[in-house]
Amino acid sequence: MIFTADAGDVAVVLGPGGPVGTAWLLGLAAGLREAGVELSDADLLIGTSAGAIAAAALAVGRNLDELADLPPAPPESRVSDPTVMPRVLRMLNTPGADPHEALRQAGALALSADALPEERHVAAMERLVGAAAWPDRPLLITAVDAESGERVVWTRDSGVPLHIAVAASSAAPGHAAPITIGAHRYMDGALGGGSNVHLADGAGTMVLVEPLGHMFPGPRVEAGVRIVPDEAALEAFGPDVSDRNRWGQVYESGRRQSAALADRIRPYLPGGRSHPA
Repeated sequence: MIFTADAGDVAVVLGPGGPVGTAWLLGLAAGLREAGVELSDADLLIGTSAGAIAAAALAVGRNLDELADLPPAPPESRVSDPTVMPRVLRMLNTPGADPHEALRQAGALALSADALPEERHVAAMERLVGAAAWPDRPLLITAVDAESGERVVWTRDSGVPLHIAVAASSAAPGHAAPITIGAHRYMDGALGGGSNVHLADGAGTMVLVEPLGHMFPGPRVEAGVRIVPDEAALEAFGPDVSDRNRWGQVYESGRRQSAALADRIRPYLPGGRSHPA
């Protein structure tokens, strides 16, 4: 059963952004935590792709400073085809294309592409998230069935280990192979709806954090706040959101940006002031 928010709830929505976006989200959350602003105090956490990794790590109480840098990837794990994602995006953005059929076509491409084997991606997500068990709080993780094109949302009641749900949500075509769960294989949840803000429908307040928000027009947040990387963070990002070599500097850019955001976000979360100043 998917958690249904109501008007008294605060939803924190963390969007996609590749490894670079993941590092920024984690650094931002770490800095906010140090300032006494805990994003996981929200009534509902929603994570997609990079946001799924960060949301899961937050929800299980991960020590985020342990993720301030990544160990070098072994050479044999660097298997990817950078041409796949641009092709997928063209499929999904072709004028007049049927969205569901476009997702099926994107899934077929993802299934056939050279990419990091799913077992390696699952293991990497287990190290990042630090837990297989879901937390005892509302957390939604999104993905897309690579064969049917159906959008899916996992919760602690879905019977899917947390790190595997996160691996599926972050399995970007051409970068990581779709993840097997039961009789199906699943790919990046961002392909099915960006940050999937519709899952927060009904919540009275939304804190939307989008690593790629500078690239796309975002939804209007009527009650709450939308956070995107600032100029210094974007400089740290560089031109390739899949560049894990930038992880450490991007994490620090998120931590630094949090100093200007803590008082802006605090009023919207449980325990903050009832109304923003």
